Amino acid sequence: MPQNKVQVPRISDAVASSLERRILEGSLKPGDRLPPERELAIELGVSRPSLREAIQKLASKGMVQSRQGGGTYVTHRLESSFFDPWQDMMGAHPNLREDLLEFRRMLEGQAAEWAAERATDADLQRIDQAFKTLSEAFAAEDMEHRSSSDIAFHQAIGEASHNALIGHLSAALLRLMHDNIRLNLGELKSIPAAGKLLLSQHAAIHAAIVERKPQAAKAAAETHIDFVRETLAQSLRSAARRETAARRLSTEFSVSESQPS
Repeated sequence: MPQNKVQVPRISDAVASSLERRILEGSLKPGDRLPPERELAIELGVSRPSLREAIQKLASKGMVQSRQGGGTYVTHRLESSFFDPWQDMMGAHPNLREDLLEFRRMLEGQAAEWAAERATDADLQRIDQAFKTLSEAFAAEDMEHRSSSDIAFHQAIGEASHNALIGHLSAALLRLMHDNIRLNLGELKSIPAAGKLLLSQHAAIHAAIVERKPQAAKAAAETHIDFVRETLAQSLRSAARRETAARRLSTEFSVSESQPS
Protein backbone atom coordinates (compact mmCIF):
# COMPACT_ATOMS: atom_id res chain seq x y z
CA MET A 1 0.00 0.00 0.00
CA PRO A 2 1.31 3.49 -0.82
CA GLN A 3 2.19 5.45 2.28
CA ASN A 4 0.93 8.98 2.80
CA LYS A 5 3.73 11.47 2.47
CA VAL A 6 4.38 13.75 5.40
CA GLN A 7 3.61 17.32 4.41
CA VAL A 8 6.55 19.49 5.42
CA PRO A 9 5.55 23.15 5.80
CA ARG A 10 7.34 25.53 3.49
CA ILE A 11 9.55 28.08 5.21
CA SER A 12 7.62 30.88 3.51
CA ASP A 13 4.35 29.54 4.97
CA ALA A 14 5.82 29.58 8.49
CA VAL A 15 7.13 33.13 7.98
CA ALA A 16 3.79 34.32 6.58
CA SER A 17 2.02 32.77 9.58
CA SER A 18 4.40 34.52 12.00
CA LEU A 19 3.87 37.92 10.39
CA GLU A 20 0.12 37.34 10.19
CA ARG A 21 0.07 36.56 13.91
CA ARG A 22 1.81 39.88 14.64
CA ILE A 23 -0.87 41.69 12.64
CA LEU A 24 -3.67 39.84 14.43
CA GLU A 25 -2.28 40.54 17.90
CA GLY A 26 -1.66 44.20 17.10
CA SER A 27 2.14 44.16 17.23
CA LEU A 28 1.97 45.31 13.63
CA LYS A 29 -0.82 47.84 13.18
CA PRO A 30 -2.55 49.16 10.06
CA GLY A 31 -0.27 51.73 8.47
CA ASP A 32 2.89 50.28 10.04
CA ARG A 33 5.83 49.73 7.72
CA LEU A 34 7.53 46.33 7.88
CA PRO A 35 11.21 46.46 8.83
CA PRO A 36 13.68 46.51 5.90
CA GLU A 37 13.92 43.15 4.13
CA ARG A 38 17.49 42.38 5.23
CA GLU A 39 16.76 43.29 8.86
CA LEU A 40 13.51 41.29 8.97
CA ALA A 41 15.12 38.23 7.34
CA ILE A 42 17.86 38.22 10.00
CA GLU A 43 15.30 38.67 12.79
CA LEU A 44 13.24 35.70 11.53
CA GLY A 45 16.30 33.58 10.67
CA VAL A 46 15.28 32.97 7.05
CA SER A 47 16.62 33.78 3.61
CA ARG A 48 15.48 36.88 1.80
CA PRO A 49 13.80 34.87 -1.03
CA SER A 50 11.73 32.97 1.58
CA LEU A 51 10.78 36.27 3.21
CA ARG A 52 9.77 37.76 -0.14
CA GLU A 53 7.58 34.74 -0.86
CA ALA A 54 5.93 35.07 2.57
CA ILE A 55 5.21 38.76 1.99
CA GLN A 56 3.69 37.93 -1.39
CA LYS A 57 1.36 35.46 0.34
CA LEU A 58 0.22 38.16 2.78
CA ALA A 59 -0.19 40.63 -0.08
CA SER A 60 -2.44 38.16 -1.92
CA LYS A 61 -4.70 38.15 1.18
CA GLY A 62 -4.72 41.94 1.25
CA MET A 63 -2.94 42.03 4.62
CA VAL A 64 0.08 44.03 3.39
CA GLN A 65 0.78 46.29 0.46
CA SER A 66 4.10 47.06 -1.18
CA ARG A 67 4.77 50.57 -2.38
CA GLN A 68 7.20 51.17 -5.20
CA GLY A 69 10.45 52.28 -3.60
CA GLY A 70 8.69 52.87 -0.29
CA GLY A 71 8.61 49.54 1.53
CA THR A 72 5.77 47.25 2.60
CA TYR A 73 2.91 48.39 4.85
CA VAL A 74 0.17 46.71 6.85
CA THR A 75 -3.24 47.47 5.35
CA HIS A 76 -6.58 48.18 7.04
CA ARG A 77 -8.04 44.99 5.55
CA LEU A 78 -9.26 43.46 8.84
CA GLU A 79 -11.02 46.67 9.87
CA SER A 80 -12.22 47.83 6.45
CA SER A 81 -14.14 44.61 5.75
CA PHE A 82 -16.37 45.63 8.67
CA PHE A 83 -16.01 49.40 8.41
CA ASP A 84 -16.73 50.13 4.73
CA PRO A 85 -20.29 48.76 4.36
CA TRP A 86 -21.41 50.08 7.75
CA GLN A 87 -20.06 53.55 7.04
CA ASP A 88 -22.47 53.81 4.10
CA MET A 89 -25.33 52.45 6.22
CA MET A 90 -24.64 54.95 9.01
CA GLY A 91 -24.78 57.79 6.53
CA ALA A 92 -28.10 56.62 5.12
CA HIS A 93 -29.70 55.70 8.47
CA PRO A 94 -28.75 58.11 11.30
CA ASN A 95 -30.98 56.19 13.74
CA LEU A 96 -28.34 53.44 13.72
CA ARG A 97 -26.33 55.59 16.13
CA GLU A 98 -28.36 54.19 19.04
CA ASP A 99 -27.72 50.59 17.89
CA LEU A 100 -24.04 51.39 17.54
CA LEU A 101 -23.85 52.74 21.09
CA GLU A 102 -25.64 49.64 22.35
CA PHE A 103 -23.12 47.40 20.59
CA ARG A 104 -20.26 49.56 21.82
CA ARG A 105 -21.50 49.14 25.41
CA MET A 106 -21.27 45.37 25.12
CA LEU A 107 -17.90 45.36 23.36
CA GLU A 108 -16.14 47.95 25.51
CA GLY A 109 -17.47 46.53 28.76
CA GLN A 110 -15.93 43.17 27.91
CA ALA A 111 -12.73 44.77 26.63
CA ALA A 112 -12.29 46.71 29.88
CA GLU A 113 -12.90 43.60 31.98
CA TRP A 114 -10.31 41.55 30.09
CA ALA A 115 -7.85 44.45 29.99
CA ALA A 116 -7.97 44.58 33.80
CA GLU A 117 -7.23 40.84 33.87
CA ARG A 118 -4.73 40.52 31.04
CA ALA A 119 -2.94 43.82 30.42
CA THR A 120 0.85 43.67 30.44
CA ASP A 121 3.04 46.41 31.90
CA ALA A 122 3.51 47.76 28.36
CA ASP A 123 -0.27 47.79 27.85
CA LEU A 124 -0.77 49.73 31.08
CA GLN A 125 1.85 52.27 30.03
CA ARG A 126 -0.02 52.82 26.75
CA ILE A 127 -3.35 53.19 28.58
CA ASP A 128 -1.72 55.62 31.04
CA GLN A 129 -0.35 57.73 28.21
CA ALA A 130 -3.66 57.64 26.33
CA PHE A 131 -5.53 58.78 29.45
CA LYS A 132 -3.03 61.59 30.05
CA THR A 133 -3.47 62.79 26.45
CA LEU A 134 -7.25 62.58 26.80
CA SER A 135 -7.17 64.62 30.03
CA GLU A 136 -5.09 67.31 28.30
CA ALA A 137 -7.55 67.38 25.39
CA PHE A 138 -10.49 67.88 27.75
CA ALA A 139 -8.63 70.70 29.52
CA ALA A 140 -7.91 72.43 26.19
CA GLU A 141 -11.51 72.02 24.97
CA ASP A 142 -10.21 71.11 21.50
CA MET A 143 -13.06 69.05 20.03
CA GLU A 144 -11.03 67.38 17.27
CA HIS A 145 -8.19 66.52 19.66
CA ARG A 146 -10.70 65.33 22.25
CA SER A 147 -12.37 63.04 19.71
CA SER A 148 -9.09 61.48 18.48
CA SER A 149 -7.82 61.10 22.07
CA ASP A 150 -11.08 59.45 23.13
CA ILE A 151 -10.70 56.93 20.31
CA ALA A 152 -7.02 56.27 21.17
CA PHE A 153 -7.89 55.64 24.83
CA HIS A 154 -10.62 53.10 24.05
CA GLN A 155 -8.47 51.46 21.36
CA ALA A 156 -5.61 50.99 23.85
CA ILE A 157 -8.05 49.18 26.14
CA GLY A 158 -9.34 47.02 23.27
CA GLU A 159 -5.80 45.92 22.43
CA ALA A 160 -4.99 45.31 26.12
CA SER A 161 -7.86 42.78 26.24
CA HIS A 162 -5.56 40.43 24.26
CA ASN A 163 -8.45 39.13 22.21
CA ALA A 164 -7.71 39.51 18.50
CA LEU A 165 -11.36 39.86 17.50
CA ILE A 166 -12.11 42.48 20.16
CA GLY A 167 -8.97 44.40 19.27
CA HIS A 168 -9.78 44.59 15.56
CA LEU A 169 -13.54 45.03 16.02
CA SER A 170 -12.84 47.90 18.43
CA ALA A 171 -10.55 49.51 15.87
CA ALA A 172 -13.18 49.16 13.14
CA LEU A 173 -16.00 50.35 15.39
CA LEU A 174 -14.06 53.39 16.60
CA ARG A 175 -13.10 54.29 13.03
CA LEU A 176 -16.76 53.99 12.12
CA MET A 177 -17.76 56.15 15.07
CA HIS A 178 -15.10 58.84 14.63
CA ASP A 179 -17.53 61.39 13.21
CA ASN A 180 -20.24 60.28 15.62
CA ILE A 181 -17.93 60.58 18.64
CA ARG A 182 -17.04 64.11 17.56
CA LEU A 183 -20.75 64.87 17.04
CA ASN A 184 -21.62 63.33 20.43
CA LEU A 185 -18.96 65.38 22.21
CA GLY A 186 -20.19 68.51 20.45
CA GLU A 187 -23.77 67.87 21.58
CA LEU A 188 -22.70 67.01 25.12
CA LYS A 189 -20.65 70.21 25.32
CA SER A 190 -23.86 72.21 25.59
CA ILE A 191 -24.89 70.29 28.73
CA PRO A 192 -23.60 71.75 32.03
CA ALA A 193 -20.85 69.68 33.69
CA ALA A 194 -20.95 67.03 30.93
CA GLY A 195 -17.22 67.46 30.24
CA LYS A 196 -16.26 66.90 33.88
CA LEU A 197 -18.55 63.87 34.10
CA LEU A 198 -17.11 62.34 30.93
CA LEU A 199 -13.55 62.81 32.15
CA SER A 200 -14.40 61.32 35.56
CA GLN A 201 -15.95 58.30 33.82
CA HIS A 202 -12.79 57.75 31.77
CA ALA A 203 -10.77 58.15 34.98
CA ALA A 204 -12.87 55.42 36.62
CA ILE A 205 -12.26 53.05 33.69
CA HIS A 206 -8.53 53.83 33.76
CA ALA A 207 -8.24 53.35 37.54
CA ALA A 208 -10.13 50.03 37.56
CA ILE A 209 -7.89 48.60 34.82
CA VAL A 210 -4.67 49.79 36.47
CA GLU A 211 -5.83 48.42 39.83
CA ARG A 212 -6.69 45.06 38.23
CA LYS A 213 -10.40 45.18 39.10
CA PRO A 214 -12.15 43.43 36.15
CA GLN A 215 -15.76 43.81 37.29
CA ALA A 216 -15.25 47.45 38.28
CA ALA A 217 -13.64 48.13 34.89
CA LYS A 218 -16.56 46.53 33.04
CA ALA A 219 -19.11 48.45 35.14
CA ALA A 220 -17.26 51.74 34.61
CA ALA A 221 -17.14 51.24 30.82
CA GLU A 222 -20.85 50.36 30.69
CA THR A 223 -21.75 53.33 32.91
CA HIS A 224 -19.87 55.63 30.56
CA ILE A 225 -21.79 54.44 27.49
CA ASP A 226 -25.09 54.53 29.39
CA PHE A 227 -24.41 58.16 30.31
CA VAL A 228 -23.65 59.08 26.69
CA ARG A 229 -26.78 57.30 25.43
CA GLU A 230 -29.14 58.83 28.00
CA THR A 231 -27.65 62.33 27.82
CA LEU A 232 -27.78 62.36 24.03
CA ALA A 233 -31.37 61.12 24.12
CA GLN A 234 -32.30 63.97 26.47
CA SER A 235 -30.48 66.44 24.23
CA LEU A 236 -32.32 65.20 21.14
CA ARG A 237 -35.68 65.35 22.96
CA SER A 238 -34.96 68.94 24.02
CA ALA A 239 -33.99 69.87 20.47
CA ALA A 240 -37.19 68.29 19.15
CA ARG A 241 -39.29 70.27 21.66
CA ARG A 242 -37.58 73.51 20.66
CA GLU A 243 -38.23 72.80 16.98
CA THR A 244 -41.89 72.01 17.71
CA ALA A 245 -42.28 75.22 19.72
CA ALA A 246 -40.64 77.25 16.96
CA ARG A 247 -42.97 75.76 14.33
CA ARG A 248 -46.03 76.52 16.47
CA LEU A 249 -44.89 80.09 17.03
CA SER A 250 -44.27 80.53 13.33
CA THR A 251 -47.72 79.12 12.49
CA GLU A 252 -49.48 81.31 15.06
CA PHE A 253 -47.65 84.39 13.81
CA SER A 254 -48.60 83.61 10.20
CA VAL A 255 -52.26 83.17 11.15
CA SER A 256 -52.36 86.47 13.09
CA GLU A 257 -50.72 88.28 10.19
CA SER A 258 -53.33 86.96 7.74
CA GLN A 259 -56.34 88.02 9.86
CA PRO A 260 -57.79 91.49 9.21
CA SER A 261 -57.30 94.00 12.01
